Order: sequence, then C-alpha cells, then structure tokens
Amino acid sequence: MNITITPPKDESAADAAHSPKRQAFQKLWVYPLLALGITVVVELFNHKTFTEGFSSLFEFVTDNPLALLVDALIVLVTLVPALFLRRRVFWCVLATIVWLVAGGVNGFILLNRMTPFTMSDLTVLNTGLDTLPNYLSTGYIVLLAVALILSALGLILLFWKGPRNALPLKKRILVGILGMLVSGGALAGGWALAFQTNQLSTTFANLAFAYEDYGFSYCFLQTWLNKGIHRPSNYSQQSVNNVLDMLEEDSDPSSQPQTDVNVIFVQLESFIDPAQIKDLTLSEDAVPNWRRLSEEFSSGYLTVPVVGAGTANTECEVLTGMSTRFFGPGEYPYETTLMDQTAESVAYNLKENGYATHAIHNHRATFYSRNVVYGNLGFDDFTALEYMPQVPTTPKNWAKDAILTSQIVKALNTTEDQPDLVFTVSVQGHGKYPTDPVLEDPEITVVSYPDEDYHYEVEYYVNQVHEMDEFVGNLTETLSKRDEKTILVLYGDHLPALGLEAKDMEAGSLYRTQYIIWDNFGLAKEDEDMAAYQLSAAVLGRLGITNGIFNAYHQFCREESNYWSGLRTLQYDAMEGQKYLYDGTSPYQPTDMQMGMAPITLDHLSYMVDSWVLSGSNFSPYCEVRNADGDLLETEYISSNLLRILEDPGTDNVADLSVSVVDKHREILSDTE
Repeated sequence: MNITITPPKDESAADAAHSPKRQAFQKLWVYPLLALGITVVVELFNHKTFTEGFSSLFEFVTDNPLALLVDALIVLVTLVPALFLRRRVFWCVLATIVWLVAGGVNGFILLNRMTPFTMSDLTVLNTGLDTLPNYLSTGYIVLLAVALILSALGLILLFWKGPRNALPLKKRILVGILGMLVSGGALAGGWALAFQTNQLSTTFANLAFAYEDYGFSYCFLQTWLNKGIHRPSNYSQQSVNNVLDMLEEDSDPSSQPQTDVNVIFVQLESFIDPAQIKDLTLSEDAVPNWRRLSEEFSSGYLTVPVVGAGTANTECEVLTGMSTRFFGPGEYPYETTLMDQTAESVAYNLKENGYATHAIHNHRATFYSRNVVYGNLGFDDFTALEYMPQVPTTPKNWAKDAILTSQIVKALNTTEDQPDLVFTVSVQGHGKYPTDPVLEDPEITVVSYPDEDYHYEVEYYVNQVHEMDEFVGNLTETLSKRDEKTILVLYGDHLPALGLEAKDMEAGSLYRTQYIIWDNFGLAKEDEDMAAYQLSAAVLGRLGITNGIFNAYHQFCREESNYWSGLRTLQYDAMEGQKYLYDGTSPYQPTDMQMGMAPITLDHLSYMVDSWVLSGSNFSPYCEVRNADGDLLETEYISSNLLRILEDPGTDNVADLSVSVVDKHREILSDTE
C-alpha cells in the first residue's frame, strides 16, 4: 500500500506569487520615495495647482525646501509602521489613501472657503456632511460615495488576498525599530533646522497663508497637537495681580449704569458692504439701509479672527472678550475648551444687572455645539431653527434672515418684566455661492467685476446681502416703534468665500468687516475701529456697565503698552490656569438653558376625518408626538398651534402624549416630559 505524505506548507513558498511586490516593500528606499510622492500630490491640492497653476507650489518648494522636507518626513513616519507588519503593502496603501483623501478634502475646502482643512473640522464632521449638498450636486455625492465604497472594498480585498512579508517576527521588530529611529531622528533634525532658518513656525497669524508657507502635513499636525492657550512664560499669581492692579488704576466706574436698555447683537453671516470690494460695479446699491445707518450711527471696521469661514470664532470673541488667536491654530473653542467649562461673557455680565438672556440662530441647534456651549456662556434660552415656524430658504437651502425679526421681538416680549440681551446669529449669506445663474431675475446685477470667473457667485452673493440689508431695515424700523430703550449691534462675522485677496479690499485686509451700533435713545455717534473681542465691552461701556474682568479690561486698558500680553495672561488664567482671577474657583455656573423661548404646551387631542390632531402652542416642523410608551409617532406640522398624528396614538387623552423636538439627524433636542 502506497502512502503519500504531504510536506508541511511553507509560508514563504505560499507567498512566492507575491514576491515582486513583497520585495519592493522590503527595500527601505521605497518608503521615503513613496512619502515624497504623497507629499507632492498633497501639496498640489494644498496650493490649488489644478485651478491656479504651479506658481504657488513653485514658490513653496524654492523658498521653504526644509518645510517640504519636514512634510515628507511626517508622511514617512506614518509609513514606517509597515516595517513591523506582515501586510506591509496593505498598510502603505491604507496610509497613502488616508493622506490623499485628506489632501483632496483640503483642496476641495480651499475651493469653497478661504480657510484650509484642520483637525477642528473633524470635530464638526456631522455638520460638514449635513451641508455637503450645498456644495456638491447629487451626482457628485453619489460618485463620491461609490468611490469610498470601492476603496473600502479594495482595502478589504488587499488585506485578505494581498502580499505578506515572510520575515520572521524578530527581524520585523528590529527593522521596524531601526526604521522608526532613523525616520524619527531625521524628522527631529529637519524640524529643528527648519525652525532655525525660519522656514517653520508655530505661530499662525493667518492659517491659510501658513498652509501655503509650511505645507499641509505640518500645519494639519499643528492643528491637532497645538490646542488650548499656551502658558505665558511669566505666568504666576503675581503676574495676574499685576494685570488686575493695572485695571484698578485705569478703571473709572463712576458713571451710573443704564440697565433699562435692551441689548441686541446680530451677527450677519459673511456680510460686508459690497462697495468694500474694489472694482465691483453693481446695477444699484445693494445695502442702502446699512449705508444710511452707518452714516447716522456709530460704526467702523471690525477686525475678525477668520476669513471665508469660522463663524463660531468671531462669535466667541464678541461674547467672551477673549481673542481666539491665543488658542491653537484653527481651533474652535466652542468644540474644545467651552464644551465643559464656563467663561465670562456679555450674557453673564448682563445677568448680574438683572437681564434675561436669549440666543437665536436660524440654523441647526447642534451646529458648533451651540446647544451645549450657550449654557456655559450664560444664556437662559436658545432658539434654533428647530424651534422656529416654517422658514423660507435660499436657492442653496440656507434659512433666510427675515425670520429673525419676529424671533427677536418674541424674545423681547417673553420677558416683559426684565431688560433683555438677545444674541442673534444669521445664516442667509452662507456660501458656497453657485457658479451658474440660479437667480432667474436678480434684483441686483453685476455690471463689472475684474475676475469674470466669479461673476455669478458675486451676483448671487450680493442679492443675498441685499435681502439681509432689507432684514436690517425692517428690524430697525420694528425696534424704533417699541416703547423700550434699545441698542442694536450689527456686524459681519467674516468676509465671504469669493477668492478675495487683501489687495481687492478697500480696507486692505481680509480680516476686516464692519459694524454699526444703532440705538433709539440718542447715544452720541462715536466712530472707531476695533477688534471683535473688544466689541461687547465697547457696547456695554456706552451704557456705563463695567462689571466683569474682561469687560472692564477692554474698556479701560486698551491704551496700555502691555494690553495684549495682559489679555493673554487673563485669558490663560481664566481658561487653562489656576484661576487666580477668581481666587481659584470660577464664579460662573452653567445655566439650565431652555431650548426655545417659550415652552411647548399640549392642549387638546381630537380625531378629525382620518387622522388625529393635537392642538397646543409653540410647535415647529421639527416636533414629533410621543405616545405613552415613549415611541415617536409619525407627525405632520400644520401650524405653530396644530400637529397632525399620522398613526394611532393609542389614546384619546392628551395627558398621555408628549412632544419632542427632533433634528434632521434624529437627535432629540428637548421634549415636554
């Protein structure tokens, strides 16, 4: 009897079919070459080479070669872990896809706004995906989804069937450690040399320019690692006391505060007077109300921390009196520091003077985590889009600002026995602006513009701004008819994303918008230019309201030579340090913030024809009825007083039901239970 003995399977022989690829990734020179190739492709996107040519990339390579080297070495460090693994090819392909996707996303973002892709953008990923239809057509979104699915399937197949390294584990560990030491050492050396020759920096005065000067890999890494406020070198209790002593010497709280004046802020999305853009000629004045108000009331330039995007950082500066430039590059304090701690704000300062505090935004409540952060900034209630009646939208599906007039009036009427702070954030002027003529009969037309590639984008933008100006006119007219003292602060949060450069602007800067301080009780006109973090203090100063350390500091210490360094000391101590300002404990406690200005009420449940109808008050299109078991029922919005229930509620007793406000991502914002 013949017995055939099968020899044990030789793994190296089994992998022989893959030997060419396997051997290629065993040659260590392949890794730096791949890293350099990835870096070059990523920089093609970063410098918008495909739309604006090679000049910016060429300038980067020739002026900052060490920065390019550091970028390549950062990529290399992410490839080196492949040396430890059997599936080297898989790891390298995965890392390559991640870098190229990040570079592509950065390129796409730069084409649609004026700030690059940062780690902070990942913290608002849901918001980004939510607004994607405003930037891409359905066809492109489908293609993008198909590409991502195919990439994922390809990676799974590569992991399963791809080549494997035949080196034993000990050799892989030794080679991997050697690779990490060499690449890490090269990165450290290149990093140090680049800083010595001023080809790299950790100070990003302009985030977009930093990406151009230092490269994507380095800058993106900085937006990840460089968070919070850096500790001042001389920080101590004495340094804080020195600032407080300066404040005490300069302060003059002798004036009697006017605490019977309603204070309203309206932050206008991407709003500027189109006349601020050089060589732009329109068929007529797009902002006649703004122009009239700026001539009659206090106005000036407002220096903001962002351009083309980053609304929340201008908002943060106005509310808190803190400069967001002290935080990490590209950081949104709304998504980091202010998520879990309070800070002095105009809301807290006015609450100390007996004010009710309201926040309003005609966009999603969770956008920039406002539904959490506003409670840490002292607001009593927050009315977002989900708590408003049916809102008209722009062709790009952003809510129009006209709705805000009624919402502001509602806030003033809700607390008639108190003066009010109403902080309002608009959204109508938001990009992306369409490159095709989507407006059938635009009221304002572009007669001439130097860059005709932006003709229809500019025309769309100025028509949105024109409607926002009409909202401003209606709001001031409405407020002027009320028998209440009111001060209204209007300002743009940043320039629109229209490919503008500093030389295109009358102000000579991409970081200057404008503000107006309107009132109905005869304040003197005082024109001055200021920064966003000084605005609320300037407004309260005109009312003689001086409480709050940051508020008083901006009011009385702006002319001091160490004003900037003192602000940094105060800001670090309050947010990151020992809170010497407050004897170790912040005096600001989070408010039990209500969603919506007035509670939703349920009055009566009745059956009509073929469905159940629930009557009550303060309903919105985002309201859904919940039955006694807690299940959400299919609900149709009829009006602010009526909801139709499209399935059996299981009861005829209204007391058994509740109503939840549910956003488009199915997150429950509040309910009536």
